[in-house]
Amino acid sequence: MRSYDLTPLYRTTVGFDRMFDLIDSLGKSEATGYPPYNIERVDEDRYRITLAVAGFADRDIDIELHENSLKIVGSRSENDEARTYLHQGIAGRSFERRFQLADHVRIDGASLANGLLNIELRREIPEAMKPRKIEISPSGAKIEVLKTSNAA
Repeated sequence: MRSYDLTPLYRTTVGFDRMFDLIDSLGKSEATGYPPYNIERVDEDRYRITLAVAGFADRDIDIELHENSLKIVGSRSENDEARTYLHQGIAGRSFERRFQLADHVRIDGASLANGLLNIELRREIPEAMKPRKIEISPSGAKIEVLKTSNAA
């Protein structure tokens, strides 16, 4: 993995700290691949994150959104002490998985079915940031500029 020195950019930019921190954190991989997950683009503005969480109930999973960071924590109670496994191939350990969300991405909801946790996401761009059409006045038309006066 390559490491990039972003120091020169810090000297010439203002207000991009969050973006540089995000770029820096993307280079650091997570230590574990558990639980496995998919990120799916449903349509132009909708996404779905699916985690394989076999053996977890909805009460065992916490989903938290803080600013643009989505954190999913699964914690299992240790009630299996009475069981004697001859082979235990289904992972049941606790986990924490984090995802960085882009600006204006919101969570629509979450569901747990058949051992799969689905988190529905939607990108909602504010009206002020959406493209808008600027009308062009016809050639030769006079454009009026309104001036306000302070005379009362």
